[in-house]
Amino acid sequence: MTQGASGRDGGNSLKARVKTAKSRTLASTLWLQRQLNDPYVARAKREGYRSRAAYKLIEIDERAHLLKPGQKIVDLGAAPGGWSQVAAAKIGADKPKGEAKGKVFAIDLLEMAPMPGVEFRQMDFLDPAAPQLLREWLGGPADVVLSDMAANATGHKKTDQLRIIGLVELAAEFACEILGPGGAFLAKVLQGGTDTALLARLKRDFAQVKHIKPPASRSGSSELYVLATGFRGRREATGEDGAG
Repeated sequence: MTQGASGRDGGNSLKARVKTAKSRTLASTLWLQRQLNDPYVARAKREGYRSRAAYKLIEIDERAHLLKPGQKIVDLGAAPGGWSQVAAAKIGADKPKGEAKGKVFAIDLLEMAPMPGVEFRQMDFLDPAAPQLLREWLGGPADVVLSDMAANATGHKKTDQLRIIGLVELAAEFACEILGPGGAFLAKVLQGGTDTALLARLKRDFAQVKHIKPPASRSGSSELYVLATGFRGRREATGEDGAG
């Protein structure tokens, strides 16, 4: 573990405290305090990652061996780009021109600054034309679809669970439109929020479905990731049951 991961960057483990400004809510003050005291945030800045979320994908991949050289990756809700950075390095897409292997296409409603090995499109993945456009840009089906998206939190646990499940269901439907047989889908969910219908759908369309909580996910967070591997193929081409 590096010095940054130990949370002792300044030599002392003194926690930074943030004074509550009149224009700042208590929730935003607490979030800012967590950021200032988060060793992954400091480590990301030092190692050049755009967000602490990069370490979540790194840790998931260390366990699942999801990302491989030469793959075609789609990153949904990619901004600011931490996951795209990791994916590009893992599949070799960030190598110099002429040596590049693999492709990473990042999609977000927000703008994202350019980065080596990543092609970005500012668009809505829910646009009916998006799946076909992605296949054309990739030059064929994707190998992996990543989604670290989260619906805006309301503070009401049940509502937030329903909203993120709805978002994951849409992302899963999109993934099934652009993945090739054997492909994988990784998405953020909430503990206790992965409903039966979503799991049933994923188990129908993929050979294996499991949950992963990487160490970089804050211990007090209900954040969890669902990983579906071994895509069976698009149902319109293989039959209604999804079997190949």
